[in-house]
Amino acid sequence: MPTIKDVALRAGVSRSTVSRVMNNQPYVDEEKRKAVKQAMKELGYLPNSSAQRLRGTETRTIAVLVSRIVNPFFSAIVDAMDEVAAEQSYRLILCNTRGSANQELHFLQLLRTKQVDGLILASLVNDWETIAPYTDYGPIVICNEYPRQSDGVPVVTIDQSKAMYEATVHLLKKGYKQIAYCNPITKTESDAVISPLAQDRYLGFCQAMEEAGMHMYGECLFLGHSLEDGRNIFKQMVCLANRPDAILTGSDEVAAGIIAEAKAAGWKIPDDLAIVGFDNQPHATLIEPELTTIHQPVQEMGRAAMERMLALLRKESPPPLATYLEAPLLARKST
Repeated sequence: MPTIKDVALRAGVSRSTVSRVMNNQPYVDEEKRKAVKQAMKELGYLPNSSAQRLRGTETRTIAVLVSRIVNPFFSAIVDAMDEVAAEQSYRLILCNTRGSANQELHFLQLLRTKQVDGLILASLVNDWETIAPYTDYGPIVICNEYPRQSDGVPVVTIDQSKAMYEATVHLLKKGYKQIAYCNPITKTESDAVISPLAQDRYLGFCQAMEEAGMHMYGECLFLGHSLEDGRNIFKQMVCLANRPDAILTGSDEVAAGIIAEAKAAGWKIPDDLAIVGFDNQPHATLIEPELTTIHQPVQEMGRAAMERMLALLRKESPPPLATYLEAPLLARKST
C-alpha cells in the first residue's frame, strides 16, 4: 500500500507538503500541488481521512462481499450473517462485486479507510496476494470460497472434494456410466476463473470415477454457474456423439437450466438424463422432477462466519482457522 512518503518521493516534495495538499491548506506552490495530486493518482493513494475521524471509535458495521446477490445462495448466507450481527447490535453493508476484481478492491477500501470494523468475503475474485495487505487494516473472515493460503485468516466452508465425491458415487451406484461434469466458475471482466473451490470439487469427481475404473471424456466437461449456462450446456450435450446419461453440476441454477431445456426437447428426467445439483436452494424441491442435490448448510455457514468475525472484533481467543461444515447429498427424483 502506498504511503505519504511514497507520494512525496514520487512528487519530489516533502511529506509536510503532501499533508498540506491533502488538507487543502493555502501557501502551497501550484506546481507542487499538481505534482502531489498526480503522484497520488499514479500510486493509487487514498487519503485515510475516515481513519483520522474514527481513530479509536467503532463503526459497528461489517461489510460482506458477494459476487451475485441475485443468486439465492448469497442472499440466504447474508441473511444468516445479518441475524447474528443484529443480535450484537452490528449492521451489515452488502457489497455486490459482480465478479469484478476492481470492484472487489474498491470495497476492500472500506476496511482500509475504517468505514467498517471488519469484512467478510463470501466470494473471491483477486488472488490472495492482492487481498492479504488489507488484513493490516482490520479483521477479515473468508466464507464459502477460499484461497489456497489465507495467512491465518479464518475460513468457513464445506469439504468440497468430499461432497462431490459422494455425489459421483451416488450416480455410479445407480448404474450411470457416461457421466458429464460442470465446473462452477467465477466470471471476471475478461475471463472465467476456476477457483480453488471448483478445483477441489473436480478432484472429488475424478477420484470417484478413477476408483470405479470409469473414463472421463473431455467433451463431457463443461463450465457454468447460471440458469442460462445450464440451458446452453444441454444444447451442447445433445450434439455429442456419445451423449452423457448423467451430469453433475456446480449449482442448482445450472441444473434447473438443464432440466428446463431437456424437458422442452422431450427428454425424460432421469430416464434419458440424470441430474445432480449443488446448494439445495429453495427451488430444488419445486422443480419437476425434484432435484437431487448437495445440501450446502447456508444458514450455519453464514452464522459461523459472522460469529468468527465478532470474536475477532471482541479480541477473544482466536477462532478456528478452518471450519468445514457437513454437506450431505439429498437424493431425489432427478437421479
